[in-house]
Amino acid sequence: EPNRVYRQGMVQSRAGFVLIGSGAAAAVALVGWIGAGPIGADVLRAGWVIPFCAALHLVQLLLSAVAWRRACGGGGPGLAAWSLIRWIRESINALLPVAQLGGTVVGVRLLAQRGMGVTAATAGTTLDVTLESLSQFLFTLAGMAALATVSTDTGWQPWFAGVLGLMAVASFGFVLAQRAGLMRLIEWLTARMSRFVPALSPDALAGLHAALMRRQRDTAALAAATALHLIAWVIGVAETWLALWAMGYPIGAAAALAVESLGMAARSAGFVVPGSLGVQEGGFVLAGSLLGLPPDAAAALSMVKRARELLVGLPGLLAWHWTEGRHLMRRMAAVEGMRG
Repeated sequence: EPNRVYRQGMVQSRAGFVLIGSGAAAAVALVGWIGAGPIGADVLRAGWVIPFCAALHLVQLLLSAVAWRRACGGGGPGLAAWSLIRWIRESINALLPVAQLGGTVVGVRLLAQRGMGVTAATAGTTLDVTLESLSQFLFTLAGMAALATVSTDTGWQPWFAGVLGLMAVASFGFVLAQRAGLMRLIEWLTARMSRFVPALSPDALAGLHAALMRRQRDTAALAAATALHLIAWVIGVAETWLALWAMGYPIGAAAALAVESLGMAARSAGFVVPGSLGVQEGGFVLAGSLLGLPPDAAAALSMVKRARELLVGLPGLLAWHWTEGRHLMRRMAAVEGMRG
């Protein structure tokens, strides 16, 4: 069994590198098609706003942390710790080849280290991911409505209606799977894995399904968390507007909403590609083209967001290593104390 798990891990690692290479190749091809010179010039013009974009994103992270805390029932560590863990969670998902899952798993682990039960943390985090997805659907719907008010081209509407339909099916399907017993399957798999993973308790996720169903019945928490996530998405519109204004392409609020929502929808759709390399860029170029935005400006907007991502994410990865290091040192001190 351990050998099989090792082989599966190696296959997944190779698949991750293939996806990174494919995404990078797509991004390079897009830059080559548009022209590296114009994109680079736009990025340089907007470079001075990147710290301001990072500050806006930190506000988004804070709102997302509060939403996550509400989804988990409001227990566990204080808000500062929740914000730190949310920062780490996003940094891992954004910068490491983990298909948007690794950071979530690490987030659950860090909550458990701070006294929250693994089952409660997993149930609340699952609910948080579900509500964030629902809020993005609403945000994308608003973006398409905004696009309809500022674009004279209507040829995109049937295609985007199909995209919205797929998003709705995916969100509804995820909720339906949860209620149908997806968490019970995870409980069973955890118990099975504990046979060849000594550090994993067979009861680590016992009662996960029941815990998630309890969290889903807290309608006040559901509404508050969804609203907070939606506000966080809307703040991203200010980042888009600011970056394009700095490049010399001032656009209205409705156009900025359309570009941001569709670009982020493309990024989410490409979650299997680490960092959505190439997918995010293509999404912004497509959204910009519907509004008359030059391809170089749309691609540069994506690059500015990636620069902000590095500015926020790299310290987040360092914070993760520092946090894990402190936890390891405490465990070692506890072991030494028991020996003494």
